[in-house]
Amino acid sequence: MNTFLTILLIIFAIMAAVSLVRGIVAFLQTTKIDLESGGENSKALMEAQNRAMFSRIKYQALAIAVVAVLLLINR
Repeated sequence: MNTFLTILLIIFAIMAAVSLVRGIVAFLQTTKIDLESGGENSKALMEAQNRAMFSRIKYQALAIAVVAVLLLINR
């Protein structure tokens, strides 16, 4: 059981990091478009940034839940 939960924790941590990078990339693209066009046409990129950051929070919460279960099991 510990092995399964550890693997799950690693997967959630990787997914949180991937979501963080995707959010940062979307933020940089939004900033570039804002500078070039004065803020037009950046709504879609801002929505992509928000989705990526929400998924990062979701994966972090799942990773914390797995750590809590591991702590309860190994007490």
